[in-house]
Amino acid sequence: MEKLYGLLGEKLTHSYSPIIHNIIFKNIDTKAHYHLFEIEGNNLKNVMESLKTLSIQGVNVTIPYKIEIMKYLDGVASEAEKIGAVNTICINDNKAVGYNTDYYGFGMMLNKFHISVKDRQAIILGTGGAAKAVFHYLVDKGIKEITFVSRDNNKKNNFSKDINIISYEQLKGIKNNNILINCTPVGMSPKVNESPISKNDMTNSETIIDLIYNPKETLLLRQAKELKLQGVNGLHMLVAQAVKAEELWNDIIVSSDVIDNIYNEVNTYTQYL
Repeated sequence: MEKLYGLLGEKLTHSYSPIIHNIIFKNIDTKAHYHLFEIEGNNLKNVMESLKTLSIQGVNVTIPYKIEIMKYLDGVASEAEKIGAVNTICINDNKAVGYNTDYYGFGMMLNKFHISVKDRQAIILGTGGAAKAVFHYLVDKGIKEITFVSRDNNKKNNFSKDINIISYEQLKGIKNNNILINCTPVGMSPKVNESPISKNDMTNSETIIDLIYNPKETLLLRQAKELKLQGVNGLHMLVAQAVKAEELWNDIIVSSDVIDNIYNEVNTYTQYL
């Protein structure tokens, strides 16, 4: 019997996850299917029972449900509880347990592109589930200072400790910043001509990371290129967190060489989409 997995979210037409997981299935020699589950917010409370009934063995979770889904789970792993967001769910023995593989995926992406964070300063655009994983990884790896940029200063309640949140207007006054990370969906397909900030707002940065992977080069990253800044999209993070999810679902360990092979194959495949 083939295993069944999928992606839980609101709008998923842009998703590369089925492509990525099918490539992973091939590389780890697993027979499985990966589906997209588009769910409206008012149905989220019922979705876990439906997944259990359908014998789905695991799902990934994306925008905008990484935080809200936690209240409907049977358990949450320690790293996901610390972060306060879930992006991977394992379903075994009729129990659904949440994990956060974004944390690991983000770290593997930084390693891949030789981005050091220790004793540096970072700006994070957005305060959602992905931003929470990024925040905790940076703190764990010795970042010197983190500033969040949000349209809603009440988002402080999303975090377990005091954080610095500024408005997009205040971003113009930030002079010293090493890394800027976009954790918002602004610029994602199909709205590819949008950017969360202007080119003038990134002139004090050295590295621009956009967690968006479709398109591969967002307007934000095009602006970074014009300024001759290092720019990295979210595709490697997406692949790495997907591999980590497969490790949890199948109780296996995937080597870094295999992850690189999967990333290269995904990168080649998606350039034609």
